[in-house]
Amino acid sequence: MKVVEKFVSINGEGTRAGELAVFVRFKGCNLRCSYCDTMWANEPGCDFTEMTPAGIVDAILETGVTNVTLTGGEPLLQPEMPELLHELKERTSCRVEIETNGAVDITPFCGEDRPSFTLDYKLPSSGCEEGMVFSNYEAVTAEDTVKFVAGTREDLDRASEIIRKYDLANRCHVYISPVFGSIEPVDIVEYMIEHKMNDVRLQIQMHKVIWDPEKRGV
Repeated sequence: MKVVEKFVSINGEGTRAGELAVFVRFKGCNLRCSYCDTMWANEPGCDFTEMTPAGIVDAILETGVTNVTLTGGEPLLQPEMPELLHELKERTSCRVEIETNGAVDITPFCGEDRPSFTLDYKLPSSGCEEGMVFSNYEAVTAEDTVKFVAGTREDLDRASEIIRKYDLANRCHVYISPVFGSIEPVDIVEYMIEHKMNDVRLQIQMHKVIWDPEKRGV
């Protein structure tokens, strides 16, 4: 498996924001979003370490941290991901989350070794909405999160439409985050009030507040 970095930090977003987590970031992505903050991990020449699923689990266990976030790039593109999820289930009691971009079918990963998913929906300003696998939004459960990263009013309108269409607020956690530097959080709050978006949460990416937004390994 192509690992570009692994580190311990706090979860900057999601249902466990502020809690310690061990992050494993994998190389490569099938999208190229306009606001991507880890584009470096998707470049063909990006350095990586080839690790086995067993070796990754060993590294996770050494940290003593029980929240695990598998991210990228797009982690579900790694062919050995099913084996890694099985190893994590068999050898640890960790809470495993996969951050996935919405452009890979999650259903093959929804069996006995199912993690929780933080599943993106790429809104119009991302330039990648056409890549969304819509069946993913029917496969989410109460353990999962659907995240919308919004940069414009059009994005917010589309997020609202998708939330209603798939009844997401009643089926999973739903977050809206601002594209850093493109929209003010207050504009999102005002939109949520205007449209009575109950059970939807605004979330600011905590790690971009604590550290420089371009800093790696946090």
